[in-house]
Amino acid sequence: MRELVEFLVRALVEKPDEVEVEEFEEDGDLVLEVTVADDDLGRVIGRGGRIANAIRTVARAAGARDDRKVIVDILD
Repeated sequence: MRELVEFLVRALVEKPDEVEVEEFEEDGDLVLEVTVADDDLGRVIGRGGRIANAIRTVARAAGARDDRKVIVDILD
């Protein structure tokens, strides 16, 4: 799951080397925390959060295959 989110985010940003995705469990849910360069934050969030919501939707759909709830947090 981490690899999927990392792939999607790296494709969006100008500084893919600065993309970090941390993965951990919280109350049985899989939480992915995404950190990008300050300049790329707007690219990952998108207008009105559309891109961020799309990334979350893809991650949730992939998690549904394994009956897991996936939460994607984009940190600033």
